[in-house]
Amino acid sequence: MKLLALDSSGLVASVAVAEDDNLIGEYTINYKKTHSQTLLPMLDTVAKMIDLDLDTIDAIAIAKGPGSFTGLRIGSATAKGLGLALDKPIVEIPTVDGLAYNLWGSGDLVCPLMDARRNQTYTGIYEFQNGEMQVLEPQCAVDISVIVEKINDLRRPVVFLGDGVPVFRVYIEEHVQVPYTFAPAHLNKQRAGAVAALAFRYMEKEQVVSAREHQPDYLRLSQAERERKEKEARLPGDAGV
Repeated sequence: MKLLALDSSGLVASVAVAEDDNLIGEYTINYKKTHSQTLLPMLDTVAKMIDLDLDTIDAIAIAKGPGSFTGLRIGSATAKGLGLALDKPIVEIPTVDGLAYNLWGSGDLVCPLMDARRNQTYTGIYEFQNGEMQVLEPQCAVDISVIVEKINDLRRPVVFLGDGVPVFRVYIEEHVQVPYTFAPAHLNKQRAGAVAALAFRYMEKEQVVSAREHQPDYLRLSQAERERKEKEARLPGDAGV
C-alpha cells in the first residue's frame, strides 16, 4: 500500500510518500513562502527524487483541518485535484490528530497546540496505549485556559507541541499544574510523514472518501465571516432577535 500525504494546515508545508511501514520520502519546510508557492514544487521534487509514478499510489492522505484557512484550501484543492485526475480515494486526517501522531508511543499525555488567534488554540488531548492512539479530548477550537483546565483535571504528565507552544508558553508555565515538557524541534510541527502513518490505520478500517466528496474541515468561521456576523448583529433592528 502506497500513500501520498500532504499537510499545509499551518505554518509548515509538508509532502511525504510512504509504502506500508516505510517512509520513502518526505519534504518539509517551515519558512516564509506561502504554500501556494511551495506545495506543488515540493511534490514534484519528491516525485523526481524517488522516481515516483503517481499512478502507482493507492490513496492521497490530507490534513483536512482545522488550521490556516488559506493553507487548508491549498492542500485540499491539491489533494482533490490529484484524486480526481488519478482516480484515487482521499484519506482525511484531522490536523490535530496528525500532529499528535508525531509523538507515537509517548508515555505522557500529548497536547498539540495550534495558534488560532484571539487567545484560542486548535487542540486536543491524546494518549498511546497498546500501539494505538486514544483520543481523550477530540480536536476543538477553544481558549487556552479551557484546555489547560482539562489537562490539570487529568492529573497526568503532558507533552505539548505545535506552533501554538511559543504563543502560549508563558500561560502554560504559569497555569499548568502537572509535570509538562515541550516536544523537540524535529517532532514539534506538522509532518506529512505522520499524516501518512496515521492514514494507514484509517485505510485498514476503510475510512476513505472519494476525491469528489472531500472538503476541508475549518472547525470554525473564518475571520471575515466572524466580522460579518458581528457587523450584522450590530445593525439597527437586530436587538432581541
